[in-house]
Amino acid sequence: MSERGFLLEGLTAGYAGREVLRGFTLPETLAPGTLLALIGANGAGKSTLLRAVAGLGKSKGRIEMDGVALPGLKPLARARMVGYLPQTLPPPTPLVAYEAVLSACRAVRGDLDAAGAEAAIARAFDGLGIGHLALRRMDQLSGGQRQMVGLAQVLVREPGLLLLDEPTSALDLRWQLSVLGAVREAVQRSGSVAILAMHDINLALRLCDQVAVLAEGQVLACGEPAEVVSAEVLARAFGVVARVERCSQGAPVLLVDGAIESGDRL
Repeated sequence: MSERGFLLEGLTAGYAGREVLRGFTLPETLAPGTLLALIGANGAGKSTLLRAVAGLGKSKGRIEMDGVALPGLKPLARARMVGYLPQTLPPPTPLVAYEAVLSACRAVRGDLDAAGAEAAIARAFDGLGIGHLALRRMDQLSGGQRQMVGLAQVLVREPGLLLLDEPTSALDLRWQLSVLGAVREAVQRSGSVAILAMHDINLALRLCDQVAVLAEGQVLACGEPAEVVSAEVLARAFGVVARVERCSQGAPVLLVDGAIESGDRL
């Protein structure tokens, strides 16, 4: 029987003749129920990786979910298996939020009848705590609210693999916690895997199971957050002097003391 989870080996991808990822490999298969945070400096390859796994643009490499090779799937089958949330917000259309999420569900979940689709939509809205937005028009929502609806459009499809590119970028702290809590609940309930590109390293430390640190299109370090996010790794990836301390509740907290001069970088 094929191993369950997400496997990525030898991924090469980029844009317009420029390779961003070169033989990118995750050291282990991500087990069902795992949240993996991708962190790294701007241009390290986080968004390129997510787009490549989602099947957007040209790429080479071994990409498997639950033993199924994603590149060999037809677009609709891949969309059913992989849910991708880009950095761009859903457009401010006259549709109400419920209609926008229903459209996303119908696009790939032809197996659901009306009652099944309604139940999936309810789970997505309730999980994110945005039921009060269901009948609000998309063009009357704030950027952060549209970002939440965009995530609901991914969650409602209940894919085996969630690819979320900066899913909390437009949100305040309370809603950041709500989003990551909803993603965690979804992957644990369904046994799926979520990969999130993140800039907030403290959120990644506290709420994700694993962290992969990217630098120049390669994996600099990957594993449990407390083991991976070290002063040396942060210096190499971001060019900063930083340390991880523990708060009064024992949770890891990243503290940045300053930038490393260009001539002193490791």
